[in-house]
Amino acid sequence: MTAQNRIPGDLVERYHREGYAIVRGFFSRAEIAEVGAAIDQLREEGERHGRSFRHGNLFYNVVPGAEGPVVRMVQWPAYHQPVMNAVRLDRRFAELLGPLIGGDLKQIINQVHWKAPGSKGDFAWHQDSRFRKPDAAYRNLGSSYVQTGLAIDPHTPESGCMRMIPRSHLHGELPLDTSTEVLGNAPQDSALEAVGFSASDVVELVLEPGDLALWSPYLVHASGTNRSDHRRRLYINGYVRAEDCDRGEWTFRGGEPVPLGPEPALVHYEQLHQRRDPHYVETP
Repeated sequence: MTAQNRIPGDLVERYHREGYAIVRGFFSRAEIAEVGAAIDQLREEGERHGRSFRHGNLFYNVVPGAEGPVVRMVQWPAYHQPVMNAVRLDRRFAELLGPLIGGDLKQIINQVHWKAPGSKGDFAWHQDSRFRKPDAAYRNLGSSYVQTGLAIDPHTPESGCMRMIPRSHLHGELPLDTSTEVLGNAPQDSALEAVGFSASDVVELVLEPGDLALWSPYLVHASGTNRSDHRRRLYINGYVRAEDCDRGEWTFRGGEPVPLGPEPALVHYEQLHQRRDPHYVETP
C-alpha cells in the first residue's frame, strides 16, 4: 500500500489551516517493530557511552540518571543505523510531501527522542524555526519546510505526548522565551500567555504506533513528563525544499531517494569540517 492510500484527502488543506496534520497507520505494526528494535540498539549504544558523544553529525545526547545514563536523543542515526536510514528515504515520505513542498528535498533533521518513565524529557514551548540557523541558509521557511514525527509507541497525555497550539503558525515567528534550553524544561503556561495564547488553546497529539504527524516550523508546541510505564519513542525527520536551503543532506530528487554520499553535509554542527574525530562533549 502506498502513502497515497493512507493520506486523508484534506491533509494539505488541514496542514495549512491548523499548522499540523496526522496520517494514521503510515507505517505498519510490523515495520514499526523493526524500527523500534533499531532504536533500542541506538539507546543501548548511548548508554554504553555513558555521556554525550559526537562523531560528525551523529550525536548522542546522554545525561546522568538515578539508575544510570539516560539517552534523551540521538541526532542523525541514519549515518550509523541502516534501518533508520531506510525509513527516512522511504518513498512514502516523497509521496506524502510532494503536494506540500515538492519532489526535490533535503533533510536537516534526523533524530530519535526517548522519554523514559519519570525522566526529565520535557520540551518547553517553542517553535522549530528557533533552531533554523543561520537565517540566511533557510529561505521561505514557513512554506518550504515540514517536520514529521513517526510514533513508535503510544503517544498519550500520560506518556508525555506532544502538545500543540493549532493555527499558531499563522503568526510567524513569535517572541517565545528563549532564555532556557527547550529540552529538559517543562512547558509553562506563562510562556504561552506572553505571546497571546493560553492553556485552553492546547491540543494533545495522541498517536498510535505507526501514525505520522506533520507540523509547521512556526507551530508552537511542547511536551510533558512521561508518567506511563513504557518508554515513549519518536522518530523525527525534517524535510525542506532543496532550492530553499543551503544545508542538509539530499534525500529525494524528483521523488526518488538519494543515498548518503561519502562525506557528511553541513547541517547544524558548525565544526563538522574542523573536528571530525569521535569525541565526548558536555551536555547542558
